[in-house]
Amino acid sequence: MSVKAAMATILQKQMTMRGVHSLTPSDYEEIIDLLIERLTEIELSLASSNGNQ
Repeated sequence: MSVKAAMATILQKQMTMRGVHSLTPSDYEEIIDLLIERLTEIELSLASSNGNQ
């Protein structure tokens, strides 16, 4: 199982525990892709700002 698939499964289980049952497996994968993309942007931004100090 890939890291993305594992993260999507964790997200799906957590959302189900909180009463969310309307999302599809592809919705969870899309959410994880967006989170990874955003985290990568933040990481690059932090690395850039640390490099400028």
